[in-house]
Amino acid sequence: MKILVITGSPRKNGNSSTLAEHFIRGAKEAGHEIVRFDAAFKKVHPCIACNKCGMNGECVFKDDFEFVRKHIADAGMVVFATPMYYFGISAQIKAVIDRFYAINGLIHVPKKAALLMTYADNSRRKEKAITDHYEVLLDYLGWSDAGRVIAPGVWPVGAVNRTKYPEQAYRLGKSL
Repeated sequence: MKILVITGSPRKNGNSSTLAEHFIRGAKEAGHEIVRFDAAFKKVHPCIACNKCGMNGECVFKDDFEFVRKHIADAGMVVFATPMYYFGISAQIKAVIDRFYAINGLIHVPKKAALLMTYADNSRRKEKAITDHYEVLLDYLGWSDAGRVIAPGVWPVGAVNRTKYPEQAYRLGKSL
């Protein structure tokens, strides 16, 4: 299966990127093809609701989102790897998701999805905004949740390495 992994951390070697790397290693070992899009290091213009695309056409912006457009159609799975930034997904991933509008007809088909999320706080209640957004997005698109790795209490770069979460991400990728 082709898997598109979309990361959103602007920190090199950030905790959510570490989870993505472990997931990718497991998925590759299981024989899957991985395509990675590091949104924080790409140029993705926010959607401006001009509707030139008609929800299934060419976007007025020609930027790095074209990579996502090219790879998402034939991907059997999309993985979102995000840190929590001010109680939501990173702006970099949000810009990518908002641009899904231009490919709505293309991606509104059954796929699998996974969520890899890190955050500094230890309150499970605070992850609800992101998990709710993820669930509503999957429901709208007709995608199914294949798993989640949610890592609270990791803030400094590398903090996730001293937890069980990288192994969980690896096992999730390997289990597909």
